[in-house]
Amino acid sequence: MLSNLRGRSGQLLRHSIQRRCRTTATSSSSSLEHGQRQDKTTSTESDSLTIGDITVRLTKPQHPYLVPQQYVQYAPDGTLQLTQSALHHLRWMLQKDALKQDMFLLGQPGPLRRQLAMQYLELTQREVEYVALSRDTTESDLKQRREIQDKAAIYHDQGAVRAALNGRVLILDGVEHAERNVLPILNNLLENREMHLENGKFLMAPERYDKLLESHTRQQLEEWGLLRVSEHFRVVALGLPTHKYKGTPLDPPLRSRFQSRNVESQTFGELHNELSQVGPQVPSEQLKKLLTFALTLQTADQDLQLPDFPMHNLRLGVQMMQANANLSLYDVITSIYPYQSLLKPEQKKRLTELFKSLQLQQLPGQNVQRISSSNSSQNPREILIQLDEVNLSLPGGQTTHSGSNQFVDLPHQRQALASLLQSYAVGDVCLLGEKGVGKLTLAKELLRLLNQTAEPMMLYEDMTSRDLVQQRITSPKGDTIWRDSPLVRAAKTGSVVILNGLHRLHKSTATVLQRIIHDRELQLCDGSTLLRRDRYESLLGQGFTPEQLTQQGLLPMHESFRIVALAEPPRQQINWLTPEMLSLFLYQELRPLHQSEEHELLAKLCNNNLPESMGKILELAQLLRTSHDPLLTALAGTLSTRQLVKLSRRLSAYPSNGQSQLNEMLQNTFLARFMPALSRAALDQAMQQVGIHPSSSKSGKSSDFNRKISVNGEILRIGETQLKLPKLNQNDQSKVPSTLFYEMPQHVELLERLLQDYLIGEHLLLVGNQGVGKNKLIDRLLELMQRPREYLQLHRDTTVHSLTMQSTLRDGQVVYEDSALVKAVKSGHVLVVDEADKAPVNVTCILRTLVESGEMVLADGRRIVPHSASLSSADCIETHRDFRLIVLANRPGFPFLGNDFFAALGDVFSCHSINNPEPESEIYLLQQYGPNVPVATLRMLVNAFGELRNLADEGLLNYPYSTREVVSIVKHLERYPDENMSELVGNVLDFDRHQPEALQQVTQVLAKHGLPIEAYAKGELQLLRQKKKLEASVNRHSGLGVSGPKFGKIDPKNEPHVGGNTWAGGSGGRDTAGLGGKGGPFRLDKGHKVHQLSDEEKNDIPEEIKKAAREMNRKAFEEKLKEIKMSSHDHQLYAQFSEPNRRQVQQLKAILEAMQTKSKERQWQKYQTHGDLDDTRLVEGITGEKNIYRRRAEANPWADHLQEKPNRLKLIVDVSGSMYRFNGFDGRLDRQLEAVVMVMEAFEGFEKKIVYDIIGHSGEGWEIPFVNAGKPPKNDKERFDTIRMMHAHSQFCWSGDSTVKAAREACTTLAAEEDYENAIAVILSDANLSRYGIPPRELAMALKRGEPKVKGYVIFIGSLAEEADEINAVMPAGQSFVCMDLTKLPHILKQIFTSSLI
Repeated sequence: MLSNLRGRSGQLLRHSIQRRCRTTATSSSSSLEHGQRQDKTTSTESDSLTIGDITVRLTKPQHPYLVPQQYVQYAPDGTLQLTQSALHHLRWMLQKDALKQDMFLLGQPGPLRRQLAMQYLELTQREVEYVALSRDTTESDLKQRREIQDKAAIYHDQGAVRAALNGRVLILDGVEHAERNVLPILNNLLENREMHLENGKFLMAPERYDKLLESHTRQQLEEWGLLRVSEHFRVVALGLPTHKYKGTPLDPPLRSRFQSRNVESQTFGELHNELSQVGPQVPSEQLKKLLTFALTLQTADQDLQLPDFPMHNLRLGVQMMQANANLSLYDVITSIYPYQSLLKPEQKKRLTELFKSLQLQQLPGQNVQRISSSNSSQNPREILIQLDEVNLSLPGGQTTHSGSNQFVDLPHQRQALASLLQSYAVGDVCLLGEKGVGKLTLAKELLRLLNQTAEPMMLYEDMTSRDLVQQRITSPKGDTIWRDSPLVRAAKTGSVVILNGLHRLHKSTATVLQRIIHDRELQLCDGSTLLRRDRYESLLGQGFTPEQLTQQGLLPMHESFRIVALAEPPRQQINWLTPEMLSLFLYQELRPLHQSEEHELLAKLCNNNLPESMGKILELAQLLRTSHDPLLTALAGTLSTRQLVKLSRRLSAYPSNGQSQLNEMLQNTFLARFMPALSRAALDQAMQQVGIHPSSSKSGKSSDFNRKISVNGEILRIGETQLKLPKLNQNDQSKVPSTLFYEMPQHVELLERLLQDYLIGEHLLLVGNQGVGKNKLIDRLLELMQRPREYLQLHRDTTVHSLTMQSTLRDGQVVYEDSALVKAVKSGHVLVVDEADKAPVNVTCILRTLVESGEMVLADGRRIVPHSASLSSADCIETHRDFRLIVLANRPGFPFLGNDFFAALGDVFSCHSINNPEPESEIYLLQQYGPNVPVATLRMLVNAFGELRNLADEGLLNYPYSTREVVSIVKHLERYPDENMSELVGNVLDFDRHQPEALQQVTQVLAKHGLPIEAYAKGELQLLRQKKKLEASVNRHSGLGVSGPKFGKIDPKNEPHVGGNTWAGGSGGRDTAGLGGKGGPFRLDKGHKVHQLSDEEKNDIPEEIKKAAREMNRKAFEEKLKEIKMSSHDHQLYAQFSEPNRRQVQQLKAILEAMQTKSKERQWQKYQTHGDLDDTRLVEGITGEKNIYRRRAEANPWADHLQEKPNRLKLIVDVSGSMYRFNGFDGRLDRQLEAVVMVMEAFEGFEKKIVYDIIGHSGEGWEIPFVNAGKPPKNDKERFDTIRMMHAHSQFCWSGDSTVKAAREACTTLAAEEDYENAIAVILSDANLSRYGIPPRELAMALKRGEPKVKGYVIFIGSLAEEADEINAVMPAGQSFVCMDLTKLPHILKQIFTSSLI
C-alpha cells in the first residue's frame, strides 16, 4: 500500500531536483552536467539541492576525493536520471539530515540501499566513511587501532572517529552481522555525540564544546584531550530485517537512536525503462517476461519460502542478451537464479508452473559448436572470443599458459564454457557443482582462453573478513604493516581470483565481497580505498594527480579484474546460498556428465586406450546418479568424474589388476566396509546389477604367501611392482622411518597397491578402525622406499594457521616458521597427516587445493605452486616433484565420532580401507609376536576376536575389537605362559565390566571358541586370585564396618559424597542407598562420579545385614511400583518384553549419548580478552590490543547457525487379527511387542533428538493411535499399557489388511510436517496381501510417497516365506526386509535407526 501511495504522489517530485549555482567566468553553463564538478565551479552559499518541497544548501567539501563519484547517472543533455522511487527516498533522507537524525535503511539483500546512500552523499557533496560490519568487527575497527611505528604504539582513528571529527557521514553496512556487544559501543556517540577514545581523548558534542570554548582557550581544551564532534556528523546504517534474514537482532537502545526506512525495489515501469536503456536491442516483450518472472517471485506466497530474486542482477542478464541475441530467457534466468541447485522439489514445481504460464521453455538457447579466442589489435588487454557467429569482447591478460591442458572439448563441456564466458563478460561468476564434476578444470580453461593469471584463494569457515582483504604483519624493523590478500592483489593487477570453497565461507564474512562485486570499490584495512576505474578517472578530471590520490590512499581497481568462485550446491540441512549470497554472482550450474560423455572424456585422457573394465564402472556411476533410491543417490558423489579419472588412470597403469580386483577397488573407493549396513547392501546390489562381482580369491590364502618383498641393489620389488630407490643424504636418511613389521600376506598385498598408487602420482588416504596397523603400514612402505617423512598429528584445536605455519615472536617481529607441510612440499618428502578425523573439516579442507592442483596460499603470504609452474615472484614455492601426502584417519561414525574426512576430501585421494587381517594372515602375524604360544591357542583367539569384529560390523557390539588387542594378549602369553586366560582377557574386557549386557555377549563368544575364561565370565576372578597367594599386595579397604541398611539423608544441594554412612545417593560408602558402596538397601544414582569398592570388601558383609538390605530393597521396589500404579504382576509381565532386548537398548542409548555429546561440543570464540593466545593475532598483541585470545564457549544464540531439527520416526505396527491368530504358532505378536518396548526404552531421554509416534494398522483402520508424537510414555507402567492396548486390539479387531494404506498415508503425512528435515516411516506387516487381493507394487509405490524427505521401510514378519519373498522382490532396494526369524526383529529395527536417524 505504501509503495502504491508513493507511486501516486510521484507527480509531485517529477523534474523537481536541481542545483542552483553561481559560477565563475570559466563556467559556461549553470546546468549540472556529467563531469562538471567542483573543479569547474566555485560553490557559494547559494548552491542548493531541491527535491520536491525540500531544499538544502550545499557546502564545498574539504576533501572532494572522499565524496562518492559516479553513483548518480546523467542523461546526454546533462539532466539527472533518478527514478521516482529513489527521489522519494532521497527526499526523506534530506528531511532526516535537516533534523540531525541518524538513518537506518532496511530492505532486501543487494546494493540498492548502499547505492541510495551513496547517491545522497554525491548529490549533497558530503564526505563518506564506510565500515563493512561482520562477526569479526571489534571495538578497534570502529574507534582507534594501534600500529607500531619506529618502536612506538601510534593510535590511528578509524571510520567512526574520523567521521565524527570531520563532519562526514558514517555508513555502517551489514548491521545484522555484527556481534551483539559491538555496536552498543556507538550508543553514546549516536545519542549524545560523545565517546571515550583509547588514547585517552574524549569526543564531545559540539554544543558542549562550544560552551566550554567561551571560557577556555582551544589550546586548553586540546591539552585536556577534548575533541569537538562536528554538527554535520551523521550515521547511515544499512541492514536486513532479521525476522526474515538470519542475523543478530538490534539492541533496543541502539534501535531507538535511528530513524528507519524500508527501501523497496523499483516499480515495474521504472525497471523496464532502466533495462531498455541497458539493452536497447533486446525485444521489449522479452524484457517484460523477464521482469514478470522476477517480480512474481518477489511477491510469491511466503509459505513457499522462495529466496528473493536478485533484482539488481537483471542488468547483467540484459547485457548478456544484448551481446548475444541467441541467448534464451531461460539461460538468463538460470544464471541469475540457479533454481535447480537452490530450491526444494515442491518449490521447483511452482517455478515450473510459472515458466509454463509465461510460455518460457525450460531449454537452453544456442548450441555452440566452436569456441576460439584471439588478441584484440586495438587493446592488448582485450580478448576477442568467438562463439560460432557471436563475437564477445572480454577483459584479458598477457599470460601465456604452458603445460598440459586437462580440458576435453565435449559438447556439454563446450556449452558450459560458452555460458561461463558470457557471464564472465558482464560480471563475476560462481560455478556450482558437486565434487569432481570439473569446476576447477573449467575455470582453468577460461583463464587459458583469456591469457589470464589466477590468484587462488582457498576459503574456509573460520576465515575472517580481514583475511579476505589484508593481513597485518610486522616489517623487519618491527613496524606493523598490512599485506594484501590474493583478492586485493588480483584487484590491483587485473588478475582473476579463484575463490575455491565459497560454500564453506561464513555468510557474515562474505559481506566483504558485496561492495567489491556490486560497486567495484573496497575499503582496505590499511586505510586505503580501491575505486572503480571510471570513478578514479572522475577524480583525475577534477584536477587531482595520480600521485596525490595515491598519497591519500585512493587506488584504481583494474578493469580486467574478475572473481570466479567455486562451490558445491546447497544441502538440505545447510543452505549456504542465502539471498545475500545469491545477490553476489551470476551462477553456472554444472551437472555430472552422462555415461557416454564420461566414456568419451576418459578415452581421450587415456589416449583412446580406455581399459575395458571401466565400462562397468561407468555403468555403476550412471546407475547411482539416476536412481530414485536415496541410499544410492547419496553414494553417487563418490564416483565423481574426478574419481573416475583416477580409476581409469590406475587401470591403465596396471591392467592385470582390472577384472580380478575391480570389486575391491570400488570397495576401497566407497570405503564400503565402514558404510551403514543398508547403504552397503544397496551398493553391493547395484554393483552386481552391472556385473561387478566379488573376487573369488581372498587375501591370506596360501597363494598369497608367494607375494614377496625384496630389495636387490637399487630396486625395490613388492609382488610384481618395482621402484628404483633414491640416493639420500644424511639429513634425509635420518627422516626415513624404521619400524618393527612382520610381512604377513594381506599386508604385503596392500603395500603393493599403495606402491602402485604412489608410482602413478596419487596422494593416499588410509581409513580404518583403531589398531589395524595404518601407521605401521605407512612407516614400512616409506622405509622400503627410502622416502623421508614429515609428520603432523591433528586434533580438535588444529587451525588453518597451525597447519601451514608456526608463528613466533622474535625481537618484536612476528616470524613465521615452516610447518611440516611446507617443509615436505619444499624438499619432496612424504607428509604423513595422522588422526585427520580429529580436526575440524573446515580446517582440513584447505588441503584440497594442494592435492587437487598443487596450489596453496600460506599464512605468511607465500604461495605454493605446482611443479614446473612458472614462478611469478620470490614468494612462490614450487612443489617438489616427489612430494606426496598420506592421510590416516579413523573410520567415520560411531564409536569414533570424529569428523568425516572422507566425505569432505575423499574424492581427491586414492582411498584404501584398512581392515583387520584375514585369519591366516593374522595367525602368521601372531606367531611372530608369540612363537612359543601354541598354534591352537592362537587360532582360538583369532576365531573368537574375528566373530567379535563381525558382531561390531553388524551393529550388535559397540566396540570394534582389533588385532591390537589380540597382539597384546599374545605378547603377555609369550612372556608369562602360565598366566590364566581369564586374567588376560580382563586386560581387554574390563572396560565393559559395568556394562553387563555387552560383557556377557563378549564372554559368550570367547567361551564358544574354547578359550578358558570361566572364572572371568562368572565373576570369580577374586576366588581365582585367592588360590594364588602373593607375597606383596596392595588392596583398597575402607577400614569401616557396616551397621545396617538405611536410606540416608537427602542432601538439598545434591553435592557429591564419598564414603561415610550419612547421605542417600553417595558413592563408595556403607549402609545408605547409593552406588559403589556396601551394605546399602538399593542403588540410588544422584548423577555423580562413582567410587567403587572392591568386590572382596562388598562380599565381606555379615549375612544378617545382607538380609536386611534385601528386605529394604524389596520394600522400596514395591513403593516405586505403587508410585507408577503398576502391580508386581504387571511388572513381571512387562519384564518379559523388556529383558530380551536389554542389550540392543543399551547399544542404541550409547550411540545416541555419544552423538549428543558431540553435538554439544563447545566452539572456539575469537576476539576474547582471556583464554588461549590466538596465533593469528600476535601482531595485534604487539600493538597492545586486549582481545587477542580465544576460548571455547557455547555457540552464540544469535548466530545464524541452523538449529538442529529433531529427526522424525513413525512406527506403524501390525495389530491385525492374524498377528494374534498366529502368535501361538511363531510368537510374531510377542516379538513385535518386544520391538516396540525397545523403541520406547531406547529413545527415552532423547526426545529433542528423535520425535516418534506409534500407530497401528488392522482391518479396522490404518491409524490406530498408541503413542502420540512428542508425548512418549514416561515410565514402565505407561509403556506396559501401550503394548497391552496393542495386544487387545489384535485380539478383538475385525479381519482385513490396511498395510498399503498405512504406508501411503504415513509417508504422505510425514512429508507434510515442516518441523523435521529427516523422517522415516517403518511399517511392520505379516504380508497377508494376497488374501485381500492387494498387488505388492502398490505397497512399493506407497513407500516412495514422501521421498526425498521421508524414507519408507517395511518389515515382513511371520509371513509365509514364499509370499514374503515375492513381495520383497518388488520393493525398493534397501527398504524392505523379510524377518522369518522373529528374534532378529529388534536387530533389524536397530539397523534401520542407525542408518537413517542417528
